[in-house]
Amino acid sequence: MFTPKPEIGLVLAEHFNNKLYKKFDTVSYNQVFLEKLKELRNHLSNPKITSAHYKQNEYKPLLVTRFYANGNLDSLRKYIENSQADGFNPKIFGVDELTRLLAILNRDRFKTIEEVYPLIAELEIKTADALLRYHTFMKYGSINPRKYFNRYYIAVKRPDSVQLDSVLNTADLLAVLRASQQNNKAYLDLKKALAFYRDSLKTENHSAITLIKLNMERMRWQMPINLEEAVVVNIPDFSLTWFLKQDTLAHMNVCVGAKREETYAEKMKVFLKSRKLDDKPKNHETPQLVSVFNAVQVNPIWNIPVSIAQSEIYYQAIKDPYYLSNNNIKVYFRGKLVNDPDTIRWGRYAREKLPFQFKQGAGEGNALGKFKFVFDNSSSIYLHDTNNKYGFKLKNRAISHGCVRIEDPLQFAQLMVKDKYQYDNLRMEVDLPPLDTTRNTKYRKILAKKADTLKRFKLKPAWFATRKNVAVVITYYTAWVENGKVEVRPDVYNYDGQLWEAVKKYM
Repeated sequence: MFTPKPEIGLVLAEHFNNKLYKKFDTVSYNQVFLEKLKELRNHLSNPKITSAHYKQNEYKPLLVTRFYANGNLDSLRKYIENSQADGFNPKIFGVDELTRLLAILNRDRFKTIEEVYPLIAELEIKTADALLRYHTFMKYGSINPRKYFNRYYIAVKRPDSVQLDSVLNTADLLAVLRASQQNNKAYLDLKKALAFYRDSLKTENHSAITLIKLNMERMRWQMPINLEEAVVVNIPDFSLTWFLKQDTLAHMNVCVGAKREETYAEKMKVFLKSRKLDDKPKNHETPQLVSVFNAVQVNPIWNIPVSIAQSEIYYQAIKDPYYLSNNNIKVYFRGKLVNDPDTIRWGRYAREKLPFQFKQGAGEGNALGKFKFVFDNSSSIYLHDTNNKYGFKLKNRAISHGCVRIEDPLQFAQLMVKDKYQYDNLRMEVDLPPLDTTRNTKYRKILAKKADTLKRFKLKPAWFATRKNVAVVITYYTAWVENGKVEVRPDVYNYDGQLWEAVKKYM
């Protein structure tokens, strides 16, 4: 019975004009390949995907068959060598091994076909591993940040098994390599800055170079939603920027969550043993997240979190029996309003098991100010106004309990609502005249109603729908390029050190 010669044998025989390769025997090669795969398995970045791919393809050396003779494996090696420009150490992709194996094959000095099998097997496996690792690191980043930061709540895109298998099955290696590159302008600007600093400093071991590498890694993490229009809060810069494609619609200062205590880790160990609130360390760091705005609440009510009630409201109420009423804070017991909270004997209740809930009413003095901008997230985080405007003058604006205070909420609201009519309704809710003067009569009636104390007017929250698909991204960049200059910000939460520990082995 006629058995067709394997394609790898024909390709190599033609390329080298050497009939030795026509003796290539699939059965003998497969046995060598399986032994080599077992030997290298623990060193592979995706051993399960790699093994499944070759089992599915009958252990054929598809990458060597398709891309050796046409020079594409050399192109892969060059792409890997150039990964240094992206902050990586090419050695992590096995560039030295690829170079060595390609050199042996290029010399074409085999005496028997049996000498060819282990070389092809090793070259195939290490090419596959280099390609998968390179594609993943370049396109998605070298780590998944969710595994390293406990307040990173963004489900960043990572390649799944189907995608990685398609990379190995590609018929166009150069297309895969091109598609793995970052093309975002902010990233490319940092890449140029990295080259400039290396050339200027003549060393790799410099804090400026490390900082650029860290933020290039952050920029490789792929967001899971459409960011065509997005409000981006950068925690270290204490700023908010509203982007619409390449245009900037707004930029303003923000206040973010306060940094956790310096001895947080040690105190947390103590707290986990004692379970006493007095031992619990403070951590108000604003989480990193992405979402989409869905509502604006005007004259909001503040549902005071349990942590703030236990750590602050409780003590204020003990110190001053009129603190709650003076600050428009209502107290609820099992969902029912307590009519006279000033008479509560707080000392009778353990702070750890406080049976009350607290809400601060709308209006003057409300900690959320006049505007609350709402989006779905698991951390009860939102953007809001504040009655403490002094905070925006501070250099270090990490002062909140975790939510983001914005400097110009009225401008923000104008951009957020659906149209001018809704914006005028919103303005009148906060006692500002409408821009459409034909609606001044209605505005005067609203003011008169609020001023009628005989009817005991009660200010209530008003809800407004937002424009569709405006994303919010709360992120963390300590370096970026602006107007051709590298901007650097303080590592306010000490995340740079954590990130460097995670990625330095790849850099």
